[in-house]
Amino acid sequence: MTIRVLIADDQEMVRKGLRVILDDEPDIEVVAEAGDGLEALTLARRLRPDVCLIDIRMPRMDGVEVTRALAGPGVKDPLRIVVVTTFGEDEYVDGALRAGATGFLLKGASRQLLIEGVRAAHNGESLISPAVAARLVRQLNATRPASGPIRHSLTDRELAVAREIARARTNPEIAAVLFITLSTVKGHVAAIQSKLGLPNRVAITNWVRDNGLAEEGHTRAG
Repeated sequence: MTIRVLIADDQEMVRKGLRVILDDEPDIEVVAEAGDGLEALTLARRLRPDVCLIDIRMPRMDGVEVTRALAGPGVKDPLRIVVVTTFGEDEYVDGALRAGATGFLLKGASRQLLIEGVRAAHNGESLISPAVAARLVRQLNATRPASGPIRHSLTDRELAVAREIARARTNPEIAAVLFITLSTVKGHVAAIQSKLGLPNRVAITNWVRDNGLAEEGHTRAG
């Protein structure tokens, strides 16, 4: 199956460069380009691409706003958004992920990382540039637990999977770390989303962070 991609960036050279990389892959097709946020929103809603690559800073509507409109809380049938930007500051990362982005890549990322990011988003997984992911892990590890036990209905194994998702690990990586099969990981991810009412892996990451559950040793109270 061909992965249909929309590229949104206000710099034509960047758009063309991304198109050359992606169109060279047999399973990826760039179906549209947008030079500003409003055009990106219009094209994405009309074409319903499998993955949207969205820049942060664009005229008329920035990337976070576009992401929220296409994949944010309350959006019916959200699209899969990967933010590709030169800006890796915490405020942009946090804003994009909370708006519903499934991935965050820096423009200096390798060709292979970009391709893997598109494929991961299409498969419902998250891929974040290593430098950004490392900072997120440090933030998660530094998060203070909320006072009192967090009430939830996850099993200990499901909570362990949720923690690994929050560390930006893919399903195969989680399977290797926890010594379980890939199909078991997928089952746990589905159970986590169902029990917590969360739409995607980014939402799971935010739930882990917001409830101070990045570290082991928290008692399940649900």
